[in-house]
Amino acid sequence: MAGEHILIVEDDPSVQTLLGKALTAQGYRVTQAQDGLAGLTALEEEQPDLIIADIMMPRLDGMTFVKAIKRNAGTRSVPVIFLTAKNDPRSVVEGINVGAKYYVTKPFQLDELLSKVEKAL
Repeated sequence: MAGEHILIVEDDPSVQTLLGKALTAQGYRVTQAQDGLAGLTALEEEQPDLIIADIMMPRLDGMTFVKAIKRNAGTRSVPVIFLTAKNDPRSVVEGINVGAKYYVTKPFQLDELLSKVEKAL
């Protein structure tokens, strides 16, 4: 369904740009945040339909960011996809345990990510 709002929390500008363009081209509305703290601020302004978050970020990492979202009754139900270079099994398990719906590792296939976005929504 087009027009859904996706919040991207990612500190790498090239990944931000790639995701922003790809998701906008699919008809999604995209908001960008460069780390977890900026992501929490963005959530106060408008609740997205989906969050795509990196794990390794300055100021507030993705795991802590998602734990904060899941503790908040207002944002608990928003699905999260982790998009990260952390591909060790322990990180994957931790990511799912904190509440991520999907865990996608970098380098990622754009079409694989887009299909997970569709499934999560």
